[in-house]
Amino acid sequence: MSRQLTMTIPQHEVYAIRYGHHLRTANHNFIQTQGDPLRPMPMDYFIWLIRCADGRHVLVDTGFTEASAVRRGRVMLRTPEKGLAAMGAPPDSIADVVITHLHYDHAGNVVSFPAAKFWLQEREMQFSTGKYMCHDFFRLAYEPEDVSAIVSRHFESRLQLIDGDYELEPGITLHWVGGHTAGLQVVRVFTPSGWLVLASDLLHYDANLDLHSPFPIVFRPDQTFDGYARIRGMVSDRRMIVPGHDPAVMQRYARDPSDPDFTVQLWRPL
Repeated sequence: MSRQLTMTIPQHEVYAIRYGHHLRTANHNFIQTQGDPLRPMPMDYFIWLIRCADGRHVLVDTGFTEASAVRRGRVMLRTPEKGLAAMGAPPDSIADVVITHLHYDHAGNVVSFPAAKFWLQEREMQFSTGKYMCHDFFRLAYEPEDVSAIVSRHFESRLQLIDGDYELEPGITLHWVGGHTAGLQVVRVFTPSGWLVLASDLLHYDANLDLHSPFPIVFRPDQTFDGYARIRGMVSDRRMIVPGHDPAVMQRYARDPSDPDFTVQLWRPL
């Protein structure tokens, strides 16, 4: 019965589009670093495009802005908007945008999507506008302009706040995990290769999961560990768990011929 049900779920294609880069060392990427803490361990920045079975596009996260890149010393290889256009999905054609959390590198450029409805965990809205933003540690990765932009979408009735797990459409589900932020969510997508999880910042690198060592910016480490266990149960193939910032993503999956220098097809692990 379960096999028959699986065969009826629409299969969607998922792409990682690289747009930024940052040189850093391993001690910045783990609460507890194993090995040489000063070994190079650079970070890539991605947005994720879902090409639905019916041809529609769903975007997961919107990347950082050029202004944020300058302020924070990040390299913007090209704007997220240009990456989407290269994949035949210009921003004004995107109907749904899932925001995994409101950190600057996941929730900038909201104003670039004039027709989109945004999907965010209610706990993330409460967290990013509540008492914890009085502390430098928690607000470090937030940009006030980005939070204000998503609040504005709320007042335009273009923001859907959700609580916990939610089916966006058959074959695309959203799951609260918390940990990194109070409202972090991951996205599960059914693809031609089976279920895939866009883990976002539940794990920045594969090593965060494999070593059970979270990234240092974390609200609730216990929720992060619970999230690790949960996403392992969401897939049958470990390669279908996609970390949020690991440069290895560009080598692990097939390059997309339309944009081979920046985009990989996540349902086709090599």
